[in-house]
Amino acid sequence: MSYLTWLVMIGTALLGGTAGVLGSFAVLRRRALVGDVVAHAALPGLCLAFLVIGARHFVGMLFGAFLAGLAGIALMTIVCRWTRTKEDAALGLVLSTFFGAGIMLSSYIQNMDGGGSRAGLETYIYGQAAGMLREDLVLIIAVSALVLAVLAAFYKEFKLLSFDPGFAQSQGWPTLTLDLTLMGSLTLVTVMGLPIVGVVLMAAMLILPGAAARFWTDRLERMLLLSAFLGAAAGAIGSLISAGVARWWLGFDPLGFAEGQTAPTGPVIVLCGTGVFVFSMLFAPNRGLAARVWRWWRLRAKTGDENLLRTLYEFTEGAAAGARPVGASELTSARAWSRWQANWRLWRAILRGWVRRVDGGVELTPVGRAEAERLVRAHRLWELFLIHGASIAPDHVDRDADTMEHVLAPEILAELELRFGAAAAGEVPRSPH
Repeated sequence: MSYLTWLVMIGTALLGGTAGVLGSFAVLRRRALVGDVVAHAALPGLCLAFLVIGARHFVGMLFGAFLAGLAGIALMTIVCRWTRTKEDAALGLVLSTFFGAGIMLSSYIQNMDGGGSRAGLETYIYGQAAGMLREDLVLIIAVSALVLAVLAAFYKEFKLLSFDPGFAQSQGWPTLTLDLTLMGSLTLVTVMGLPIVGVVLMAAMLILPGAAARFWTDRLERMLLLSAFLGAAAGAIGSLISAGVARWWLGFDPLGFAEGQTAPTGPVIVLCGTGVFVFSMLFAPNRGLAARVWRWWRLRAKTGDENLLRTLYEFTEGAAAGARPVGASELTSARAWSRWQANWRLWRAILRGWVRRVDGGVELTPVGRAEAERLVRAHRLWELFLIHGASIAPDHVDRDADTMEHVLAPEILAELELRFGAAAAGEVPRSPH
């Protein structure tokens, strides 16, 4: 790899990691779009800095963008705190107003005599990571170190502010100052990323790593570390793909570009972050969509199996075991199941040893009958609780109990047994309706 490729890869990785950590707090604070507001609000600051300096000066223009971003954050805070405007409306107001002003100033600069068209403002709008210099990398390192130092120094305060700002305010903490400190750090990182990914895509660099990391853990410390890793990985991989290194390694371009063609670095980095987010959303073990679908299917299957056992028990309640086979038509009528649903649940119950086929239908095995008695007992204890504890009519409790019997914890059942007498322990109560 060339020196420039290494330079861009390190710079984008640092930007992605820092933005991921800081963006995690923004996501938890439900202020994920603040980065978008700051990025768009920075445009008039870039233009004004160019007009004041009279030439394209990297540090000077970024300083102007930083001041404009702070002004946007301050205006948004004032509007939210001292008017009845909601936060989402304030975000839209500041974003559109500042960006409109930036477009007007940008048009004015482009039409100026004496080289206004060479201001290079499109670099900050769309990003141009390939133009990164060694001095830019040093600036990124310095800003990243400063922001991470602020986060480390105020970690406890930012943690409480993210999860319970009302409690922090009630304890006398300077929530406004802390909020502005956090938003100021967010502004600094956003402005730092403008030359790399641009105004339009910088919000994605802040949102995607933290949102992806949230799928994998419930611990803030792990979330911050994971978001830093995911952001840095997206930046590094996106830079390598954009530079054509992936074509050299794999033998083909993963984005489908022909030989000699390259993709812009900023959009590729954002697409890599989006890929990480989509993967996390689908396959994270606890919060992922696949895991949630799997848990839903297991609960649905468990509910159907237990409903089958309770139905078979109620058909033969009071009779000797095996004295009354139950036909498939009786099951479909009692539970409003289709024929294939009844056969599917019977097949699962037979595999588990709960049910066996006999002449004229099916019956519970001793193991299945014991399991059915446990379910019916939980169902009727909950019915008794609804009747005597919640004063619900006996003919209205069956549907609620039909849902709760599948999820009642053992300690709740023990409390119900104690409440409704020792006679209920170890035996199935009579149906109250």
